[in-house]
Amino acid sequence: MAPLGDSLDNEQNPDNDRPEQPMTRRRLRELEALNSAAASSAVEAPSKDMVLAVPAPSAQARATTTALEVKKPAPIATQRPSIRMPRFAKPSKKSAGRAVVMTFAAALVATMALPAYAFGGGGSFEAGVATDGELAGNQTLVVPDASAALAVSRDNYTAPTPEELQASRERAAAAVAATQAAAAREAAAASAATAAAAAAEKGSSAGSSAFTVNPPSGAYSGAAVVEYAEQFVGKVPYGSGASPDTSFGCDGLTQYVFGQFGIYLPRLVSNQAAMGIPISPADAQAGDLIIWPIGHVGIYDGAGGSIDSPDWGRYVEHRPLWGSYYFVRIV
Repeated sequence: MAPLGDSLDNEQNPDNDRPEQPMTRRRLRELEALNSAAASSAVEAPSKDMVLAVPAPSAQARATTTALEVKKPAPIATQRPSIRMPRFAKPSKKSAGRAVVMTFAAALVATMALPAYAFGGGGSFEAGVATDGELAGNQTLVVPDASAALAVSRDNYTAPTPEELQASRERAAAAVAATQAAAAREAAAASAATAAAAAAEKGSSAGSSAFTVNPPSGAYSGAAVVEYAEQFVGKVPYGSGASPDTSFGCDGLTQYVFGQFGIYLPRLVSNQAAMGIPISPADAQAGDLIIWPIGHVGIYDGAGGSIDSPDWGRYVEHRPLWGSYYFVRIV
C-alpha cells in the first residue's frame, strides 16, 4: 500500500528511477486508457443508496471522518512521445542548377522526339512509311520559258596529263638552269674585267714608277748616303715595302739605302736606333739617322733637313726638320 499522498505511479511503476524512454504509440494508447478508467472511478459520486443518515457529527467525529476520507488520487501524468519530424534540406544553387539542366535536357529530348514521331507515322518506324505518305495538298512548279530554253554547255578546259605535267617541269628546270648559267657567265666576265683593270693599273703604276736606280757614287760616307737617297725623292710612294719597285716605309727607305753600302739595318725604328750611338745635334753630320720618338726615322742631310718617306698617299720627301727628335750615328 502506498503511503498517503504518494502517486499511484510510484506503486504501480517501480522503474520510475530509470531514465525515461520514448514511448511508442501503442504504449501511449494503453496509458491513456488506464488514466481515463482511474479518473472515472475516482471522480464518480456515491449513489443515494450508499449515503448513511447519521446525526450531525461532533468536532471530534468530523476530525475522524476527515482523517478517514479517501484522498482523491492525482491523475497520472502522461508524456507524449517525442516524434521527430523529417527535416528537409534547403535547396542550394548546385541542386537548383542540376534541376534546370535536367529540365532542359528533357525538353530537348522531347523537341527532337516529337518531329521524329510525327514523321514516322505515329511511332511506327517501318520501312516505307515516310515514302508512302501522301502530301496534304497539290503543289505546282512553274518554269519560265527562258530557263527552259537554256542549254547545258561545257567549256573547253581539260585536265593536263602526267606527261604534260612532266614536260612543263622539265621546261621550268631548264629555264632556271639557263638563268643561273647566264648569271655565272656575267659574274665571271665581271671578275675578269676587274682583274684586267687591276693588272693594267698595276702595270701603269709600275711603268710610271719604274726608273733607273743609280748605284752609289763611291765608298760609304755621309755625303754618299745622302746623294744616293736623293734619287728616290718624289718617285717612290709611301707604303709597307723596302724596295723602289714597290714602296718605301720610313724604316724601309733607310734599310734599303744603307744596304747598298753593305750596312744591314733591321726593320722597325727602335731596332735601327739600337744599331748606332746617339750624338748631340752639334755633332750631327750628313748620313746620320734622325729618330723621332713617335716612331719615325729619316736620313740627315747635314744642313737642317731630312730625307724620309712620310705617310700614306705621299712620296719620299726632302724637307726641313720638324718636331722633337735626336740623332744616331751608324758605326
